[in-house]
Amino acid sequence: MADIRKLQNGSDVRGIACAGIAGEDINLTEEAGNLIGGGFVRWLANKKGKRTEELRIGIGHDSRITADSLFAAAAKGILATGAKVYDCGLVSTPSMFMTTVFEQFAFDGSIMITASHLPFNRNGYKFFDRDGGLEHDDITKILETASKLTVSDADLSSVEKVDSISVYCEFLQEKIKKSIRAADYDKPLAGLHVVVDTGNGAGGFFVDKVLNPLGADTSGSQFLEPDGHFPNHIPNPENKQAMEAIRQAVLSNQADLGIIFDTDVDRMSAVLPNGDEVNRDAIIAMMTAIIAEDYPGGTIVTDSVTSDRLTRFIESIGMKHHRYMRGYKNVINESIRLNKEGIVSPLAIETSGHGALSENYFLDDGAYMAVKLLIALAKAAKESKTLASFIECLEKGFEEREYRFKIQGDDFKAYGKEALNTFEKRAKAKGYYVAPNAYEGIRITFDTDEVKGWLLLRLSLHDPQMPLNIEGARVGDCDKLFEIVLELLDGFDRLVIPAK
Repeated sequence: MADIRKLQNGSDVRGIACAGIAGEDINLTEEAGNLIGGGFVRWLANKKGKRTEELRIGIGHDSRITADSLFAAAAKGILATGAKVYDCGLVSTPSMFMTTVFEQFAFDGSIMITASHLPFNRNGYKFFDRDGGLEHDDITKILETASKLTVSDADLSSVEKVDSISVYCEFLQEKIKKSIRAADYDKPLAGLHVVVDTGNGAGGFFVDKVLNPLGADTSGSQFLEPDGHFPNHIPNPENKQAMEAIRQAVLSNQADLGIIFDTDVDRMSAVLPNGDEVNRDAIIAMMTAIIAEDYPGGTIVTDSVTSDRLTRFIESIGMKHHRYMRGYKNVINESIRLNKEGIVSPLAIETSGHGALSENYFLDDGAYMAVKLLIALAKAAKESKTLASFIECLEKGFEEREYRFKIQGDDFKAYGKEALNTFEKRAKAKGYYVAPNAYEGIRITFDTDEVKGWLLLRLSLHDPQMPLNIEGARVGDCDKLFEIVLELLDGFDRLVIPAK
């Protein structure tokens, strides 16, 4: 069997779980899942100071076609240690964390089988305990332990099925009821038309167990049936086809709001009644505006590729913007760090749609974010306002692009760092404004008659490439920004320049 330590993907485990795409060989096998389950239970026992026989672990999954086999594999590895396993079935990733919180379950740990928005042949494991999602180093330890184990068998008849998603949905319902305080307490969403697109992932529960019971009209919702082949579009709020699908659903059904989730419902984006997409910078601006009254002067932590117009918007409503490194765990952990230092930071959110609120355990939860939008929508409607009013002062973006400069040859990190250092020195020598305290890469802002916009050049942590993000404020600005980048990188011949 291949080295399972290579299945680590940051703070998750991911791999190719089935055949179906040419040239992609299976590496997340049932044997690997068995060992990983055994590795997790041993790591958890060590952390909690318990014997493995004392541990209670919940396992859930999204709609991927390899969910059942990977569930059985991990469950057997866990059961062989004497720990108890609970089958949570088709659920969302955030709800699996909540099984460690809800008193009905209070599991010592939980596992979500998912690979987010990746193609159908991929799958993976995410791990939680009461402290939240595991960190990179935790996954490393689990896989190191797992690599020393042998495959174990166990009788799955002792696995107990539990309906954790219903408990989670009751939690979301109560949040909406208590926040809206409608005349009809049990139907606070009556009169609102909300369409939902789950991309055939695991998010159909939001319609059946949250929106419908609270009185919302959900006619026109689409692709709610779980199907791990994802036949309609990639379940990813960053995907243009996916966003166009929910946009058309909103327009054709004349809905008050459209909501789209990724496969395991830890990310979301939205669409307003006029078809405007609330994603990337706009979803960050919307969530900031919604919580601003409760956290005046609070610091919003985002990833590094957010725009300058977003910064201006956040500051215009009395909040602070703190850009940090990409990666949802990086953003969340930075917000947690700020709070520990006494700096109020209520929201950590990426342009990808990963958003975590301090009021919700800093859990990146697309359904909880959708709940916040629904509460704001209902309250705004009572005052004859719209959800769009929250971000009416956000400047419209004109054009944004992303490029990836491949680095040829060995030791790409050293070469990339040299390129970045030279890039920065040349930029400063030309008098360009290089943003201070850039935690990731070199960011330059332009505000002249010649060119308006910004660019961010960084070095990939794991791949031999340098991603470049640019945003122009007018026609032609992106082309000018790209030419400036090429000028500042002149002479670095190992960089493969992509087509403009």
